[in-house]
Amino acid sequence: MSEAPSRALPVQNAQIHPRGALDVLSRAEVARLRDASAGGMHDLLRRCALAVLTSGSASDDPRAARDLYPDFDIQVLQQDRGVRIDLFNAPAMAFVDGEIIRGVAELLFAVVRDLAYTAIELGPDCKDDLDTSSGITNAVFGLLRNARILRPADPNLVVCWGGHSISRDEYLYTKQVGYELGLRGLDICTGCGPGAMKGPMKGATIAHAKQRRRTTRYIGITEPGIIAAESPNPIVNHLVIMPDIEKRLEAFVRIGHGIIVFPGGVGTAEEILYLLGILLREENAELPFPLFLTGPTIAAPYFEQIDQFIRLTLGEEATRRYEIIIGDPVAVAKKMGAGIRKVREYRIQQKDSFFFNWAVDIPGDFQQPFVPSHEAMAALDLHHGRPAHALAADLRRAFSGIVAGNVKEDGMRRIEEFGPFEIHGDADMMQALDALLRAFVEQRRMKIAGEYKPCYRVLT
Repeated sequence: MSEAPSRALPVQNAQIHPRGALDVLSRAEVARLRDASAGGMHDLLRRCALAVLTSGSASDDPRAARDLYPDFDIQVLQQDRGVRIDLFNAPAMAFVDGEIIRGVAELLFAVVRDLAYTAIELGPDCKDDLDTSSGITNAVFGLLRNARILRPADPNLVVCWGGHSISRDEYLYTKQVGYELGLRGLDICTGCGPGAMKGPMKGATIAHAKQRRRTTRYIGITEPGIIAAESPNPIVNHLVIMPDIEKRLEAFVRIGHGIIVFPGGVGTAEEILYLLGILLREENAELPFPLFLTGPTIAAPYFEQIDQFIRLTLGEEATRRYEIIIGDPVAVAKKMGAGIRKVREYRIQQKDSFFFNWAVDIPGDFQQPFVPSHEAMAALDLHHGRPAHALAADLRRAFSGIVAGNVKEDGMRRIEEFGPFEIHGDADMMQALDALLRAFVEQRRMKIAGEYKPCYRVLT
C-alpha cells in the first residue's frame, strides 16, 4: 500500500469555462454531460483529471497522486453559456499566479470531453455494435473525430512507441529522432507520457520552430487505466482518452502513417506484438506500413533480444515487416519520410483517406477488451503450430496483463489479493519470454523508482 504523504501539499480551488469542443453545446447536451460526470464515471473523471493536473509527476504508481491530494474533487456544472468545471483542492502546480496553465486546462477539457463521449455515445444505448469488428472501428473513428484529431491533410503523422522508464542516453536519442522528423515536416503521436513518449515531441518542437511551422500536432493517446501512471507530458497539445487499451492501440494504427519503436518495457513489447499480429494477416500483406525499431548504440542488445523473441515466436516472416536502425536518427527520419510517401501513393491508388486508415484489416480478437484475470492469463494459448497472427494476439494479451499488474490499479489490486499471474506455454517460448522479462527488470524498464516486484510467474 502507498504511504500517506508526510506533509500537506499546496492546493487551489478554481472555476474554468472550457474553450473549443465543449463551448458549443445545447442545453440537452450539457445536461447529458453533467449527468454522466455525476454518475458512475465520477471517480474515473476524478482520477484522470488529477493525472492531468499533476503532469510531470515522476511516479508510475496510479495511487500516488490520490494519496498526495486526497481531498481533490471535480464537478461539471450546467450553465446557459455551456459547461463550467469546478475544481476543489486541485494541485497548485497546475496554476501560475492563481490562473490555471492554459495547456493544462486544455488537457482537462479533453478528459471531460472524452469520458463524457464514452459514457454517452458508447454506453448502453450505443448505436455501434461493439461486438463486431466494424462496430468497434466505427466507435474508434467517432472518438477520434469528436476529439478533432482527424484532419484532412497530406500524411505526416508518425507514431512513436517506447517506455516511460528509459536511460538518459535513450531519452536523448528519442529527442534527436524527433528533431529530425520535425525538420522534415512530420508531426508526432505517442502514448502521451514521459520518457520515450515525451522525447520525440520535445525534439520536434525545436525543429518545427526552426521551420516556422505554426500548425503542429503533438497527439497523446491514452486510456483510463494507464493515464494515472503515465500523466500527459506538457508538450501534448491534443489529448485523447480511449475507453480501453485495445481501442487505444487501434487508434494508433488507424491514424498513424508510420511507427517508430524506441526501447521500452512490457508495454512496448505489447505494442510491437499487436502491430505485427495485424501486419502478418494475409489481408494486410500488401499494405505499406513503415515500421522502424531504433535506439542509441547502447540499446543494440535490447533490440537483438526483441528480434530473437519475435523470430522464435512469430517466425522469419514477421521480421520482414520492420527494420532495426541503431544510432542513426537521420537515417530513421529519412526512411520514415520515404515510407510515408509510399503510404500516400498507396492511399491515392486505393482511394483511402489520408487521416484514417480504413484499409488495414483488424480482426475481432485484436479489438475485444482483454480483462487480465488470473484465469484469463493462465488460459492463454502460447504454443507453436498456431497461425502467427493468432499467436501474436495471445502474446500481446500476456504482456497486456503484465502491464496491468505493474501500473493499472485494478491489476495491482488483483496481484495483491491473489498473487502473481501464471503464464503457461511451450518450454522454449516460455524460456525466451522469461529471459526477456528478466532483462526488462535488470535494465529497470519495468518501473521508474523503487524495487520491482514481479507480478507474473512464467511456467512451462
